[in-house]
Amino acid sequence: MLIYPLSWRGQQPRAIKSNPYLFFLTLWLCPFGAESGAHERRLLNDLMANYNKLERPVINESDAVVLTFGLTLQQIIDVDEKNQLLTANVWLNLEWTDVNLRWNESEYGQVADIRMPPSSIWKPDILMYNSASEAFDGTYPTNVVVLSNGGCTYIPPGIFKSTCKIDITWFPFDDQNCDMKFGSWTYNGFKLDFQLKDDEGDLGTYVLNGEWDLLGVPAKRNEVIYECCPEPYLDITFIIKIRRRTLYYFFNLIVPCVLIASMAVLGFTLPPDSGEKLSLGVTILLSLTIFLNTVSAIIPITSDSPLIGTYFNCIMFMVASSVVTTIMILNYHHRLADTHEMPDWVRVLFLQWIPWFLRMSRPGEKITRKTIMMQNKMKELDLKEKSSKSLLANVLDMDDDFSTLPHSHVHPHHPSHAHPQQNNGGFIRVSGSLPPPAEDVSSSFPPGAHRELSLILKEIKIITDKIRDDEESAAIENDWKFAAMVLDRLCLIVFTLFTIVATVAVLAAAPHVIVT
Repeated sequence: MLIYPLSWRGQQPRAIKSNPYLFFLTLWLCPFGAESGAHERRLLNDLMANYNKLERPVINESDAVVLTFGLTLQQIIDVDEKNQLLTANVWLNLEWTDVNLRWNESEYGQVADIRMPPSSIWKPDILMYNSASEAFDGTYPTNVVVLSNGGCTYIPPGIFKSTCKIDITWFPFDDQNCDMKFGSWTYNGFKLDFQLKDDEGDLGTYVLNGEWDLLGVPAKRNEVIYECCPEPYLDITFIIKIRRRTLYYFFNLIVPCVLIASMAVLGFTLPPDSGEKLSLGVTILLSLTIFLNTVSAIIPITSDSPLIGTYFNCIMFMVASSVVTTIMILNYHHRLADTHEMPDWVRVLFLQWIPWFLRMSRPGEKITRKTIMMQNKMKELDLKEKSSKSLLANVLDMDDDFSTLPHSHVHPHHPSHAHPQQNNGGFIRVSGSLPPPAEDVSSSFPPGAHRELSLILKEIKIITDKIRDDEESAAIENDWKFAAMVLDRLCLIVFTLFTIVATVAVLAAAPHVIVT
């Protein structure tokens, strides 16, 4: 009887049918393959003759099957922060001893090992407790390698989707610890004993991830005794420690945000008369809003406040505040003396102390503590002088008003002719007696000259008062413009420091800054 090789059973190749010599040559060159196949078939028949895959493979029923558990991490496929899921490509490594699958190699043609499907023999019902997969068990049922001493090695690969609590407090400078908890679904510690193959998972064939840097995969064996049952329940937990690689987020989140904030700060160097100061601030605010809407798709959705979210809120507050202060600056700059009177506190703060603190001064003058004190004393003296104006000065002012009246308005035949009127340089004076002819100086001026001179003096006084009012109005408007310039400089310094301090604080508070 001829025995074909395993790959030829059931059919003969056409070349062998057409050439019988080739067939015999093949049997002569490969006699051992045919002989080992027969021994392996006999071995499988003998092993599975009285084998029950539901039986726990131990000699004594009180003994526990010792299961050595290991894990090989191939790749981190995805970390879903929104749904708090980790998807990874993992190979499990299960080793145990089945006393019902032992044989003597010499009796079976030195066959040292065989491969059997896991559905044909007993295998531990190992599942991942925190699985989030729809099928729950994501392993692929590969063959079990069985040795002659009963040792079984089962290495099922699979795509495992596990739940993982994502802490994004330090996003994007965060570290995550994702657990993969494996254990028997029905056997307790007295029936199935777990032992770690290594203290850490195998990373020899790990494929690097572009977003996450793998720090390690430590493992630990846990033993839990519940109140309901005295038996211990064992599990093996592998902790996948990963760190986010922040280079992408640093150049796509933080750097653009800092640049937008810098543009808002540089808006304070723009002169108010340019007409683009407010529109620039509003444009920067809108651009930051659009940028944050784009960033919101990247940041995980959670009620917890991440570090980057706090930073973006600070920058948004700073840009919005810059728009508000720009409105105040423009308001101060365009105020007039006819509509606004500068309060004392504004004058003291924005014209004296803040310019002195910022080392600002107007052209031709220098603001020091001494000049500030002198200005305050001069102001007090002016107030005292105005308040101490005597009644005589008021009377003299009234007399100046009456002096503009011409003497011709007094009728010559007025009943007061008993007391003749005297014209003295255009001023009408009533006396009890006639002055001597030498005192009548009116004869030296032509008729009507007194009225012309009075009108000229009145016009000169009006022009002088107008010039004085214009100078005072210009001084007040210049004070408002200088106050606006001081406020502009103050906002420039304050918001610049705020942006620098906020950025440095965020980077300093992060556990790590740059991971390439």
